[in-house]
Amino acid sequence: MSAKKSHVKPVPTDQTAAELAHAHHDGAHGSVKSYLIGFVLSVVLTAVPFAFTMLHLMPVATLVPVIIGIGLVQIVVHLVYFLHMNTSSSQLWNNAAFVCALIIVFIVIVGTLWVMYHMNHNMMPGMMPID
Repeated sequence: MSAKKSHVKPVPTDQTAAELAHAHHDGAHGSVKSYLIGFVLSVVLTAVPFAFTMLHLMPVATLVPVIIGIGLVQIVVHLVYFLHMNTSSSQLWNNAAFVCALIIVFIVIVGTLWVMYHMNHNMMPGMMPID
């Protein structure tokens, strides 16, 4: 019995598998310059609130909102420079997941503050009936 030999010829392509894999990831990774900019911004955005706090450069009532604002800016820096989130169509699912996570975090934080406020209000001394 003779076995049939199947000769499958490869389909000619213009790109190799490695080139296709690299092309698929274009834009997914930042350049060294992008990472360095993100790193420098992150270090500055960490050092500034630390310096404000340690050197007592402003009153606490002003310092807390400033630190929160700088923290929000640092979140944006991390999202753009390290997680490479942008408004391109290839980022649609990443952005949708991020928005969903933000909504969940917002609900948890606001719900926690709401419950704590009402617990504090309902449990204040003098509010409890005395037997």
